[in-house]
Amino acid sequence: MSLTRHAIREEAFQVLFALQTNPEVDLDTVYQSIPHHDEQELPAYVKEVVTGVSDHQAELDQQISSVLASGWTINRLAKADLIILRLALYEMQFVDTVPTAVAINEALELAKTFSNDKSRKFINGALGKFEKDNQL
Repeated sequence: MSLTRHAIREEAFQVLFALQTNPEVDLDTVYQSIPHHDEQELPAYVKEVVTGVSDHQAELDQQISSVLASGWTINRLAKADLIILRLALYEMQFVDTVPTAVAINEALELAKTFSNDKSRKFINGALGKFEKDNQL
């Protein structure tokens, strides 16, 4: 059974969240903790996104900071929202096979699952502003 791209993004989100929560954790241990991967190999796209977001985290965080309202800092964001924004911005800029609209829509779907409606609206606005400002 192959996973949908959305399910793969959910797994990437979970790995990135685990790394954000505990930066000292062994990445292979996190990958192995994904339940259904006892029977099948971890999808390559999970590793691609996790590695890409991790490698570009400082740049992504700077971009997130640039779209925050005055007086807000990245440290005030909920961890789930921060991870979703990083993942979406990474896909928007570094994954040629993912159109910007798809990256934004997937971020909103992740927010439905891992955050709340207020956060979903915030994420939509932040990604929309980034898209407009960078003409993606």
